[in-house]
Amino acid sequence: MTLSNNQRRKMKSAARLYAVQALFQMEAIGQTVDRVIVEFEDHRFGEIRDDIEMLEGDVDTFRALIEKAVDEQARIDQLTDRALVAKWPLGRIDPTLRALFRAAGAELIIGDTPPRVVIKEFVDVAGAFFPETKEPRFTNAVLDHMAHELLPGGF
Repeated sequence: MTLSNNQRRKMKSAARLYAVQALFQMEAIGQTVDRVIVEFEDHRFGEIRDDIEMLEGDVDTFRALIEKAVDEQARIDQLTDRALVAKWPLGRIDPTLRALFRAAGAELIIGDTPPRVVIKEFVDVAGAFFPETKEPRFTNAVLDHMAHELLPGGF
């Protein structure tokens, strides 16, 4: 079966959302990378919850984000800290946003996706987790700073 560009794009977007959930779960309950990958790929991708079928996630994107976020966590956390104002160290940030910044930072480091696309995609993820709040704008500002530091010529 050949997927359309639109289907592939939706699966990549879903993989980003799943990566944030998986990174959050790893931090919250100390789950290992291998275990969380298996759980999400076997049970969460395409899951039916309350009669709503979740999208299938792009496995390659999901794995790349999780693995890079874990491998580069210290670097990504330092980037995030520099993007936050002094009053808001990473440890004071909501754990969901911390997971989001790690997944987005991983994708920026991987460098296969234009920074503006990465920022827009993860601002959308922030909007899914925090509807009608300021978190999406906050996410945009932090990710923009991170992207400019990582990829100064990428815009």
